[in-house]
Order: sequence, then C-alpha cells, then structure tokens
Amino acid sequence: MTHPSLEYLLVGCVAAIVTFMLTPLARAIAIRVGAIALPRDRDVHAVAIPRMGGVALFAGIGLALFVASRLPSLRASFQSGPEMGWVIGAGAIICALGVLDDKYELDSLTKLAGQVLATGLMVTKGGVQLADVYVPGIGIVSLGADWGIPLTILLTLITINAMNFIDGLDGLAVGVTIIAASAFFLFSFHLSQQGLYLHAGAAPTLLAAVLAGACVGFLPHNFYPARLFMGDSGSMLVGLMLSAAAETATTAAAPTAISQGFNSLPFLIPLIPLAVLAVPFIDLLLAVVRRVSKGRSPFAPDKQHLHHRLLEIGHSQRRAVLLLYFWSALLAGSMVALSYVHGRWIAVMTLVGLSFVGVLLAVIPRLRRRHSARRA
Repeated sequence: MTHPSLEYLLVGCVAAIVTFMLTPLARAIAIRVGAIALPRDRDVHAVAIPRMGGVALFAGIGLALFVASRLPSLRASFQSGPEMGWVIGAGAIICALGVLDDKYELDSLTKLAGQVLATGLMVTKGGVQLADVYVPGIGIVSLGADWGIPLTILLTLITINAMNFIDGLDGLAVGVTIIAASAFFLFSFHLSQQGLYLHAGAAPTLLAAVLAGACVGFLPHNFYPARLFMGDSGSMLVGLMLSAAAETATTAAAPTAISQGFNSLPFLIPLIPLAVLAVPFIDLLLAVVRRVSKGRSPFAPDKQHLHHRLLEIGHSQRRAVLLLYFWSALLAGSMVALSYVHGRWIAVMTLVGLSFVGVLLAVIPRLRRRHSARRA
C-alpha cells in the first residue's frame, strides 16, 4: 500500500495557511461581539485578550478536508471508515458551543450537554467508535455497540475537557495539540506504509495531518504574547478532532497482522493515545482529584494546574510552555519511536535519560533560589 505523502503535505499546508490567514478576521469578530477574556484571579494574562480562535481553526480544518475529498488518493478516506461529514458536523456543533461560551461564559452543565450531543452524533452517526481493541496478553477484544459507543463517548469527553483544562498559557494547548496530532500522524502513517490497516483506510492519518496543520497556522497568533486565545471554541474542537484521530487509529489496524511482523506494535496500540495526551490527561486527573477532595465541583476553576505550578516554581510563561512541550514530545515521541525501531531497550533508556533532563529543567529555578539563599 503506497501512501500519498505529498497529498498529506498539501492538505496540511492548506489547513495551516487558511487558519493563519483567517485568525486576524476571527480576532476582529471576537472584538466586535465582545468575546473578550478579561483578567481574573486564576488567569495569567494581565490585559484583556480576544478569544474565539476556534472559528479560524474550524475553517482551516473544514477547507483542508474538502480539498482532501477531491484528491485522488485521500478520497478513499471518505469512502471507508468514519463518515467525515458527521465528524465535521460534530466539530461545527462543538465550535458553536464554544463560541457561545467565549461570549457568554456558559455554565459547566450546559457545556457538558453540548459536548455529549456533538460526541454522540460523531460516534453513532459518524461511526467513530472503538470496536476492536488489542489488549496485550489477551488478544483482540470486541467491544460491540453496547460497550463501544458509551466508552468512545466517555473517552472523547475526557479528551475534550483535558484540552480545555490545559489551555491556560499562551500557546500551550495549541502546541500540545501539534505534538499530539503529529505523533498520531507518524504512528498511523507507519501502519499505512506497512499495509496493516484493517478497514478504516487513511482516516486517522488524514485527521491528524489536517489538525496538526491548522494548529501550526494558529500558533504564531497564539504564542506568548498572544494576540488571540483559541477559547473554548478552539480547545474543545481540537479535543474532539484528536479523539476522532486516536479512536480511528486504535481500531483501524489489524493487530493479528501487526503481531506477525512488528512485535512492539500490538503493545503500543492501546498506549499511544495515553502517551500522546499524557500531559493533558495528568492535569485533568490531578484537577478532578484535587477539587473533589475539597468538596468542590470537578469543573470548579482554580489556579493549581501544572502550568500554574511551573510559574510558582519560578519559570516564565515562555519557559513553562516550552517545558510542557518538551514533556509532551518526550512521552509521545517515545511511544511512536517504538513502532519504528526494533531496539526497544534503546528507546526506553533514551526516555529515562531525557526524563531526567526534563526534571532537572523543571526544578532549576528552585535550585537557584536555594543556592542564592544559602549564599545570602
């Protein structure tokens, strides 16, 4: 199976260019309608900044998928696998919900209901659902509709809110999305080149390429100092699209065929989504545990996320964001690298070494303060 790498590059560039060009328009619309993020106690930014970047992201993703549907090779992605029309429709619903939240700041239950609606349509009508999952030591486990549909909806909701929670510093959520989508693309592309797809064709590869491209186009406007926030319209949209890519990637490959030639891949298939989205998932888990233990709602905002803790240690906004980029790339890249290299122990030792470097970089400001205090 020959993969159309040039077509993937084309649709990724289309997504990036369209998003980059439309972001100033989205900023102007946000200012006109009053979708402004005013500084609050839990916020890091000190000035009012427009938010509604999800509109530009959605336009870039939608137009790139339209172009892909007209290309000779990627057209097959719309004929086998999930119904792309329903995926885009779910993205439109979640983006519209986010626009309303960017403007009116909806309550958490209203947002959750909208998320369930969009996710439910994508799963039930679009066919984006976990059907067959390879479990190491057990083999292929068929979930069926009774388990597959609710489990897929739950995982998608977790991903959407994880990306929403981590969107607290300029460029953080969009950069983590670029890393996650790129990792999914490389993993899925590798499966495609080896002819190991079961039935979903290139759908996960296409979704990941388009999402990565759109976020690359948005990052120059969003990196510190940001001129526009992606807002809930953007963070929920990228969470939904990441879920669609991940869930189709985990069910598109034939584990029995993989195990015949690549012993590491069956082990990686269930772990790829967890590794690629490790930073948002860890932040979400810690936030839920922290708030519930204090008798508060899991959705109650606070100022104790991972990025807040890095700022408290003494990192600047830029360094905190780059450090979280590093951890995201380290975890995602390590898992994806295992699907490319046969020396598994080499990859593991590299992960351990880079993890030590990451921990050292994180605590350097604290070590400097202690050293200065001792000298004083």
